[in-house]
Parts: sequence; structure tokens; C-alpha cells
Amino acid sequence: MELGACFPTNEIGTDTTAIRDWAQAAEDLGYDLIEVYDHVLSADPSDAPDRQGRAERRGYYTSTTDWHEPMVLMGYLAAITTRPRFLTGILVLPQRQTVLVAKQAAEVDILSGGRLMLGIGTGWSDVEYLGLGLGEEFRARGRRSEEQIALMRRLWTEPLMSFEGEFDSVPESAIAPRPARSIPVWIGGHAPAVLDRVGRIADGWVVGWARADYLPGAIEQVHEAARAAGRDPSEIGIETRARVARWTPEQQAQHARRCEEAGATHFSLHTLEGGLTSVQQHIDALRDFREAFGAG
Repeated sequence: MELGACFPTNEIGTDTTAIRDWAQAAEDLGYDLIEVYDHVLSADPSDAPDRQGRAERRGYYTSTTDWHEPMVLMGYLAAITTRPRFLTGILVLPQRQTVLVAKQAAEVDILSGGRLMLGIGTGWSDVEYLGLGLGEEFRARGRRSEEQIALMRRLWTEPLMSFEGEFDSVPESAIAPRPARSIPVWIGGHAPAVLDRVGRIADGWVVGWARADYLPGAIEQVHEAARAAGRDPSEIGIETRARVARWTPEQQAQHARRCEEAGATHFSLHTLEGGLTSVQQHIDALRDFREAFGAG
């Protein structure tokens, strides 16, 4: 099982030296991937708790919460690391222009030497959709994301293409330079429709936080959808996480082992919300987990 370090986007600040130190420490500690989060607008859910999906983020997600832009961030991280892959966990795809995301992802993959894993999801904040001029797409975001994945894959692999879909219309054109491969697309979420979507079209599932005993049944749903689509279920990656705030390093390692036994292929450590007040403390948390996992 590969190990990931979640970039502490809300707590690391804007000091590029601190960002560099954290990323290079994650690499030096042997982490296989760096996971980055995404929000475009830092809206406060307590401002309008009756809006769909927003009340549950009270107390954590505010209008002053930092969210480093993931594509630009990964370009920087690619320049200061050599080995870890980058997973967006997740990029809210339907609130973005499909062709532009395909172009940005291609550039990150090229600059990083093929290290991008594009994790996408549909998001929960209608405020972001409204602010980005896509308010009408909010209720169709699942359907739109499927079309977007199909379009991006064609843009990454075809030297010239045209596309006519429900949401996107692209005249005969191309992105250049194209990546050397079709970038792996992982999908995040837990709804039954998401598990079906993962099985049918995704390269991996960004589970995020989940109990280890949840995984076998959910993974089987993904695999059933994969088999029905004529795919090999073993080719679908499974990523899950642990929070520093919830467990000791030994407990984090035990949870990681249980997730691995349940079918996880990737496991990431989330050091946010754990009362850590310096970049060095975030690095120390990564080290403590790595040592506990290795000792197990």
C-alpha cells in the first residue's frame, strides 16, 4: 500500500520556504504521494446554513480559510520534488471549464514527469457554483462530471478531435502539448451513484475518511459496477485517510493496516485540525506516522 501526505493547505500559510520544507520533508520521509485539496471560494457556511450541503461545514470552513489553488500549487511542488505523485483529493470538476482543466492537468503532468493523479468530485457548495457563473449546473453536477471525464480523456490522447455533449461543445481542435499518457482520473464521494461511476469509468476511488469496516462492502459495489462495464476491478485504486486529530500515530498505523486488509491501495495522513501550530509539527506528525506504520 502506498502512503500519502495531505498538504496542510489551511494551516501552512503563504511562506514558500515553509511549503518547500514540508514537501521535501514528505519526500524524504518516503511518502509516495502528496494529496492536495480544493475550494475556489472561502464562503462561510454559517452565513446561510439552510443552503444545500453547507450546514455540516460549520465551525471548520469559514470565509477566511486558506485554500491554495491546486493546479498552480502542484506546478510548484513538481519543481521542488522528484518522486512523489500528486493527487487532487478532490478537484471540484463541474464548476470548472472542462477544456481548461484538461489543459492545466496536462501541463502539471508534463512538468512533473507524469506524476499527476487527477482526483475529481462534484462538490457540495452551491456558493462556489454561483460565484463561478455555473449555478444552473449545480443539480446536474454528477452527470456533467461524467461527460467532462470523457472529454478530457479525448483531449489528452487525440491529436485532433471534436466533441458535442450535453454540457460541452468543442469544435475540431486540440490541446498542445499533450501529456505522454491519459492522466489517471480518480473520483471522490460515497453516494451509490458515485460508487457506480467509479466502477464504470474511474482509475481510482478517493474514499477520504471512512471506517475500515465500511470498505469491503463499498469496494464490492465499485467492483460490481466495474465487472458490469467489462472492466478489471483490480485495476481500480482505493485511497483512504486518517486524521492526526483523532488518533495517536500507533492508532493511525493500525487503521492504515485495517484499510489495507480491506482493499485500500493508498492511505494518506491528514494533519490539519489537530492543533498543530507550525510547519515543523506537521512534518513531525508525518514522521511519527511513517515510523509507526513501518514498525507495524
